[in-house]
Amino acid sequence: MRLALDTNILGYAEGVNGAAMKGAALQLIERLPQETVFVPVQSLGELFNVLVRKAGRSPGKARRAVLSWQDAFPLIETSAEVMLAATDLATDHQLSIWDSVIFSAAAATGCRLLLSEDLQEGFTWRGVTATNPFSTRKHPLLAAVLAGSPQS
Repeated sequence: MRLALDTNILGYAEGVNGAAMKGAALQLIERLPQETVFVPVQSLGELFNVLVRKAGRSPGKARRAVLSWQDAFPLIETSAEVMLAATDLATDHQLSIWDSVIFSAAAATGCRLLLSEDLQEGFTWRGVTATNPFSTRKHPLLAAVLAGSPQS
């Protein structure tokens, strides 16, 4: 089963919200089967912005972090089709266009889960369900992935 990472998961892994969240995010990412994880290009752009503006990193250090994530997981491009579908999602469900781009990219790649702390838990669009991987009650699909059970 494919899944996508939202910006906040990457930001936490980079230490944006302190050592405890960094540890939790890194532990989560390490437990995920690496071949199932995808990163929307939009998440990397947002990560750069968060690292520079919120975390106070230099643009050079933020760029190195982005490149590291690019090397770690396959990227999901923001194509014209992804952008147009995102405008539909933003219009129909009152999401921000940037969250919609991430969701749309995940759907275009066949992801079943979008790991995010910022989106409404359980919201499903085009087969992709948003879930907070840090909640004590894990979505059943994520629980199965973390337990090592094959899911389709």
